[in-house]
Amino acid sequence: MPEKKTAIVTGASRGIGAGLVGAFLKEGYIVVAALALTLPLQSQQSAIGDSTEASRSVSQPASAASKQAQQVDQEPTAVKKRIEQPAEKSPMDPSMIALDGGPPGVPSSSPGNPDPRQTAPTPSGQSTAPNSDHTLTGNFFHRLAQFYSQDWAGTNPAGPSVTKRGLPAPEDSPPFPFSDWIYGGAPDIGSPDGNTYPLMSALKLDSGRTKVYGWLATSINFSTSAKNNFPVSYDIFPNKIELNQAVVYIERLPDTVQNAHFDWGYHVTGLYGIDYRFTTAKGYFSEQLLQSNKQYGFDPVLEYFDLYFPVKDGLNIRIGRFLSVPGIEAQLAPNNYNMTHSLLYTIDPFTDTGIYASLKLNKQWMVQFGVSGGHDVALWTDDAKASGIFCLNYSTASNRDNFYGCANGINDGKYAYNNLQDYDFTWYHKFNSKWHMATEAWYMYERDVPNVAGNVANPIKPELGANGAFCAAGQLRCTAPEYAIVNYINREVTSKFMFGFRSDLLNDKKGQRTGIAGKYTENTFYLTRYIGTTVMFRPELRFDHSWDREGYNNGNARNQLFFGMDVIYKF
Repeated sequence: MPEKKTAIVTGASRGIGAGLVGAFLKEGYIVVAALALTLPLQSQQSAIGDSTEASRSVSQPASAASKQAQQVDQEPTAVKKRIEQPAEKSPMDPSMIALDGGPPGVPSSSPGNPDPRQTAPTPSGQSTAPNSDHTLTGNFFHRLAQFYSQDWAGTNPAGPSVTKRGLPAPEDSPPFPFSDWIYGGAPDIGSPDGNTYPLMSALKLDSGRTKVYGWLATSINFSTSAKNNFPVSYDIFPNKIELNQAVVYIERLPDTVQNAHFDWGYHVTGLYGIDYRFTTAKGYFSEQLLQSNKQYGFDPVLEYFDLYFPVKDGLNIRIGRFLSVPGIEAQLAPNNYNMTHSLLYTIDPFTDTGIYASLKLNKQWMVQFGVSGGHDVALWTDDAKASGIFCLNYSTASNRDNFYGCANGINDGKYAYNNLQDYDFTWYHKFNSKWHMATEAWYMYERDVPNVAGNVANPIKPELGANGAFCAAGQLRCTAPEYAIVNYINREVTSKFMFGFRSDLLNDKKGQRTGIAGKYTENTFYLTRYIGTTVMFRPELRFDHSWDREGYNNGNARNQLFFGMDVIYKF
C-alpha cells in the first residue's frame, strides 16, 4: 500500500497539478465526449432494475500515504469476469495541511465482463466463446448506452472463462473492491486481464491490450464540525457536495499468467478533484497546493512501466511513480471498502518514485525490494534521497490468511518533505464465505524535526508543506514518532451489497502529522450497494474523538459526528 503524505502549510498551500496524458488509441478523442455523456445516459436508463448478480486529506501535516501498493492493480471500473481456480490545539489550520498519497493501480483480479463479440486471441489462461445474445450495435453512443442498460439489468454476458495461476482468490469482487489479498508495487501476478470497460466496449477496442477507463466520484457529507473535518479524509470540507475524483486510467497490463517469456505493461493516471490534496507529491505540479492552496486540483498520480520476467513464480519490476506499497487502503475511490479513510491511512505516505521488484518465490511467498527517492517527492527536488524498500508477503496454503510486512522509505530519517521512516504490517483473515477482516498497524518517525511549540528562542522555520513538531521546551529539533492500528470487519450480503465496521487508533505523539499532538480514535459503519457493476453507492456513519486535546473542527472540539455518502460512476 502506498503511503499518503500530509503536510501542514502555514500561510501557504500545497498542490500538485499535471497535464493529462495524450490519447494512446486512434479513437481516443472520444474519451472526452464519453465522459460528458455518461451521466445523461445514467438517467436515460434509470428505469432499468438492479441486476441480481454480481481511490488524504487536505490539511494534513507531513505526509499522506498512497496505499496503492496494496491495490495490486485492481480494475475498479471493469465488469464481471469468471475466475476459475487451479487444482489481496495547534495554531495550524488543518485545511492548509497537505497529504501526499497516490492511487493504486487497479488489480487485475477485479471483476471484468468481456464483450461477447470478441473473438480475437485473449491473454494466456483465457478462453472465449462468441455470444450474440447481447451484442452491442449501432454507433458509439448507442453501444455505450446499451452497455450500461445491459449492465444495470444484469443481462451482460458472464464473459470468458479465466484461469488464474496461483492460490484461489479468497473474496468476491464485487461486492468487495478486490478478490485477491492486495499488495503494492506490482500487478496481481498470476491473474489474467479479462476485464472489459464501458468505454472500450463502445469503442470496439476491448480486444486490445491497452485500455482506457475511469470513473467520476462525488460525495455529500453532514458534520458536527463547521470549519474543517480533518483528520477525516478526504472529505475535509464540512457539509458540502463535492467532486472528489474524476479519474482516467490508461494502461497495458503485462501477461503474468504465463511464466515462459518476457512481457511488459505501463500505467498512467490523471486525477482531478478535491482529493488531489492527499495525492500530491512535491515536484509534480505541487504549486497548486503548496503555493495556491486550491480547493480543486489535478495530479498525475501514477506513471510507471512494468517489466515481467519468467523467474521463479514470476518477477515484476516496476519503474516510475507508484503507490507507496504497504496498506489496506488505496488512493483511488473504487479500490476502498468505504468513502472516508482511516486515521492510519490519512497521515502515512502516498506515492514513491523509483524502481521496485516483486519476486514470487512460489504460490505462498513473495519478496519485494527496491529503492525510491523518498515519499511524495519527485527525483528532481532537493528533498529526494535514496530510500530503501523491503517487503515480505506470505499466504497460507488455503489463502484464508495473508501476512504482509514492509519497511518503506528507509534512510537516515532526517527531517525533509514527508521523509517518514515507515514500518507497516497487514493481516487479512477470511472467516467463511461471507465474513473477512483486515488489520493494519504501523510505526513511523522523522528525526530532527523543527520545534513549532513556541517554547524555544529563535525557532527554525519548517519547510513549506512539511510540518514541524511540538517538542519539549528548549529543544530546537526533536524526533517525531507516531503509531496507528486499524481493523475492518466486512460482511458480504449479496454480490451487489456488503457492509462493514472500521475501528481505528492513531497516536500522533508530537503532532507532526495532524498539527495537534495526542491520541485519536474513529469508529465507522459503512455500506456498499452496486447497480450492475458500474455504479456504486457508499453511505457511512462515523464518530471521531480526540483524547488529549481538542483535535477536531480546527482545534475547537474533541468529538465529531459525520455522515456521508459518495456515488461512483464508472466508464
